[in-house]
Amino acid sequence: MKKSILSLASLFLVAFSGNAQKVEFEEYDLNNGMHVILHQDNSAPVIITSVMYGVGGKDGSRERTGFAHFFEHLLFEGTKNIEKGEWFKIVSSNGGRNNANTTQDRTYYYEIFPSNKLELGLWMESERMLHPIIKQDGVDTQNEVVKEEKRNNYDNRAYSNILNSISKNLFKVHPYKDPNIGYMDDLDAATLDEFLAFNKKYYVPNNATLVVAGDIDISKTKKMIQDYFGPIPKGAEVVREFPKEAPITKEFRAKAYDKNIQIPAIIAAYRTPSFKSRDARVLNMISSYLSRGKSSILYKKMVDTKKMALGVQAVNISQQDYGIYALFALPLGEVSLDDLVTEMDEEIAKIQKDLISEKAFMKLQNQFENNFVNSNSSVTGIANSLARYHVMYGDTNLINSEIEIYRSITREEIKEVANKYLQTNQRLILEYLPKKK
Repeated sequence: MKKSILSLASLFLVAFSGNAQKVEFEEYDLNNGMHVILHQDNSAPVIITSVMYGVGGKDGSRERTGFAHFFEHLLFEGTKNIEKGEWFKIVSSNGGRNNANTTQDRTYYYEIFPSNKLELGLWMESERMLHPIIKQDGVDTQNEVVKEEKRNNYDNRAYSNILNSISKNLFKVHPYKDPNIGYMDDLDAATLDEFLAFNKKYYVPNNATLVVAGDIDISKTKKMIQDYFGPIPKGAEVVREFPKEAPITKEFRAKAYDKNIQIPAIIAAYRTPSFKSRDARVLNMISSYLSRGKSSILYKKMVDTKKMALGVQAVNISQQDYGIYALFALPLGEVSLDDLVTEMDEEIAKIQKDLISEKAFMKLQNQFENNFVNSNSSVTGIANSLARYHVMYGDTNLINSEIEIYRSITREEIKEVANKYLQTNQRLILEYLPKKK
């Protein structure tokens, strides 16, 4: 998380994807179980090759946390036919760029190339899947890289451990309780055989979705995909049986400390449903109503009018199994943390008691309409959305249809969902405090 104090929105940014104009695509499965999605857009000579694997921070042994994030780095080490340290050089020397990212639920790799380099992109991703080189020297190298990332992005950055602190307290048994980056002691203790086993289990074609988007010829692309990915052996089925969380029925409190801050923060956090649910989308709308922009309810009240807070934010952090709804505030001057909670609770109570105004509701609808129009304005955004909707939601066409879900949400539903999930007896109150040196 690379964020500043007053941009908490970006700490907990909820990304909504969709498009008011229909995105055309074709999807099918190879014999080895790999799902393929193709999107043709010949408006610019650019293509993206991307693979999303159904593996994230929640997967693997709880004695070996952080493996998925570790593999995000490790699988750039090299392959049977790509020497160590050459991956990024090959991409850049061919006019491309590439990256990867990992969440608690999935891992995403992608390359962006001029369209005449499509075959190169497909070959490289097939190499990553079929011929990765996983040796102790590479593990040792990437272990240091991950430790440096943790120091830069978490240990030495103000407020950057808030989400980890919330998750640690809000989840008792589900793997979401552990940070996506994992615990460094777990990575230090892991053996090479454990890394090899993790790769064999999760980085297989039947746990992967390939998206090719941009300036492509469909028939030629299909042939190249079959040539490069068809021969890769199918892996064992990935079976997940995560423990269920017991409902929260009584408010509880916790404290966390950050050596990098001088101003404390207060967070009220609620456990919410999967991002696949309709209720999660309603919660997204509630968070926008409360705190999106300087004209929002909480900002106008607590920052502008009462001058109680330096910043305030409400967000629904979407995940595949459970979400987190978080209300956050930074006090101004001598304002107490409990007073900030009281002020935020008052606005939640209003939503629970009365329907929001027609004017505010129309503003929300317009905001979400604009989100969807803008979210897939590039071929890279479309590729990401296609992969995510298939892997995470099991419905690729949500790239076109999810906007209709938001359009159908009513003011009555907003009131109902606020009452269902945002009761004071269903939450964690977390004091995020300066750590004394």
